Amino acid sequence: MQTILNETTARHPQLLPLKDTILQAAESLVACYAGGNKVLVCGNGGSCSDSDHIVGELMKGFERMRRLDQSMKEQLLAVDRERGTYLAEKLQQALPAISLTAHSALITAVANDNGADLVFAQQVLGYGNKGDILIGISTSGNSRNVVDAVITAKARGLTVIGLTGQSGGKMKAYCDILINVPGTNTARIQELQLPVYHALCRMVEDHFFENP
Repeated sequence: MQTILNETTARHPQLLPLKDTILQAAESLVACYAGGNKVLVCGNGGSCSDSDHIVGELMKGFERMRRLDQSMKEQLLAVDRERGTYLAEKLQQALPAISLTAHSALITAVANDNGADLVFAQQVLGYGNKGDILIGISTSGNSRNVVDAVITAKARGLTVIGLTGQSGGKMKAYCDILINVPGTNTARIQELQLPVYHALCRMVEDHFFENP
């Protein structure tokens, strides 16, 4: 983890003051997955894309192959020898993660029937369990639907990691871990959030999967 952190902060020295906080977030993610739990992610606009991006790095190999263990391969072969052989070769182990931005039918139903500020909170209520993690992304820290998701997550016993700009906004009061990158300009904040979550995904993957 320290090697990855050192590489990241060397390329982005603005993140040096957040080094310990990023490490804390990585350790929390490792503990979440070690306990058999999952990660939920949400955000709006560019942060919506970042939510999907994070899930893409966690749910399949990012920098490592993550080959299936022998037990899973044998179970696939037992169901169907031909397709099971293909699946056993191609599938990769996953770190369970759900982007709350990706479910258009549910999101539009909640927005239409209950209110647009509830689109993420409703999913946290449905998906979230004690021991899970919610990563809430908001450059201002004040996005109403993200703040409501964070409040709901705290009520459900989830650990909350916030990715925000410098002030932390309203989210700051509810986050267990706040990674508030320096800056007040949306684009500049997002440019620094990407190396942060890439580092987190790399550190977690390296912990669980040894082979490159």
